[in-house]
Amino acid sequence: MSHVVPEADGSLSRGGAESETDPPSFESVNEAGDAAVLLVCDHASNALPASYETLGLDPEFLDRHIAFDIGAADITRRMSRALDAPAVLSGYSRLLIDCNRQPGQVTSIPEISDNIEVPLNRDLSVEEVQYRQATYFQPFHSAVERSLERFAARGVVPAYVAMHSFTPIMNGYERPWHVGILWNEDPRLANPLIGVLSEWPDIVVGENEPYSGRDPEGYSIHTHGGDRGIPNVLIEVRQDLVDTHHGAELWAARIGQAVSRVVSELAPFEIEKY
Repeated sequence: MSHVVPEADGSLSRGGAESETDPPSFESVNEAGDAAVLLVCDHASNALPASYETLGLDPEFLDRHIAFDIGAADITRRMSRALDAPAVLSGYSRLLIDCNRQPGQVTSIPEISDNIEVPLNRDLSVEEVQYRQATYFQPFHSAVERSLERFAARGVVPAYVAMHSFTPIMNGYERPWHVGILWNEDPRLANPLIGVLSEWPDIVVGENEPYSGRDPEGYSIHTHGGDRGIPNVLIEVRQDLVDTHHGAELWAARIGQAVSRVVSELAPFEIEKY
């Protein structure tokens, strides 16, 4: 499959979607939200453009964690309402292109994900890789940048909170954490969030577990948070806790309360690079 690389200024509301039947490449929620928090969901959707069909996969794989972060979009939208915070959610499956991976990395457009081969990701031309970056990756991140610019226009430095979810079992290991707090060099949000969430006796909190915020292949908190000097954190919630609307409601309330408390105690933030 090949495409002509389009001009990409990141300003299109549909983010360069191929046809009117395809979903937009990002979703902006509650843009006028008043909280000093920006919520971002990098793996919100399992959608694919119609022209890509299923990337050569059995359709059932698109409902699994390899295609998106199960429950992450639901919890992000609920937190957006509860906190009155703007949110930006990705519009396509990370199998098409991963919005939380540095472009050019092997994991950006995975040929294999969790030991499952993705046929239409093999042997891609340079033009196809550029097309996916311009059409599905960049518009989402341009939308995030516009949200940050709206905060800057108000003179507000927001807390940048990226919402993700993780599988309860990986390589036969039962992961004990309910929530993981991932961070790189800026501790302003991570340390107090770990403290607040740990006050609940029934919550097991992992620091840089089950993944690490220091992974150099990561994109979201590094580019929009660390590089700009904005306080940032990536929150992972175990998927079996948020794979129903009831579970997402419960954990959106818990994590939302923790984020609200930390921000209210520490804001206003300042630009500070670590």
